[in-house]
Amino acid sequence: MAPKILIVTGDAAESLEVLYPYQRLREEGYDVHIAAPTRKTLRFVVHDFEPGFDTYTEKPGYTWPADLAFSEVDPGDYVAVVVPGGRAPEYLRNDPELRKILKAFFDSDRPVAQICHGPLMTAAVGALAGRHVTAYPALELDMQTAGATFEDHEAVVDGVLVSSRAWPDHSAWMREFLKILRTKAPVTT
Repeated sequence: MAPKILIVTGDAAESLEVLYPYQRLREEGYDVHIAAPTRKTLRFVVHDFEPGFDTYTEKPGYTWPADLAFSEVDPGDYVAVVVPGGRAPEYLRNDPELRKILKAFFDSDRPVAQICHGPLMTAAVGALAGRHVTAYPALELDMQTAGATFEDHEAVVDGVLVSSRAWPDHSAWMREFLKILRTKAPVTT
């Protein structure tokens, strides 16, 4: 049986930040489940960078079914968790079931991959204090307020926590996360 990895997300998550790790980790042989506030078809968004805009733009993205609700997740069933960005983290960080899930991963020192605005969720459980992280650059002050040292790099590794800025950094992010997974929770055939 393949090790299981959980992706926690919701509506308005960035399409690429959910689907790239979902496909890449499945390709590697992991059993990947997507959890959201409820079991439903999620509506993702596409964040892009366009000339003349001071920030990213947002367009409708893909839809994808959630495999289970946060309340149905047993964190002990999973070897790692992926925390995508987009706008979803702004409201998901307030969900007590999600906070319990994330806390369980940090309390047991299991691998966590976070990207873009995803660190807003891990900050909400107090998991970033004393750590080195990156995130979407506009979150630098949020990361410092959470007690983290912000680094503006493609991927930052702090123990089993791997963080990244945004979808253009996917290759570096997953490369570092897979190094940890291959050691901590290898796929055996």
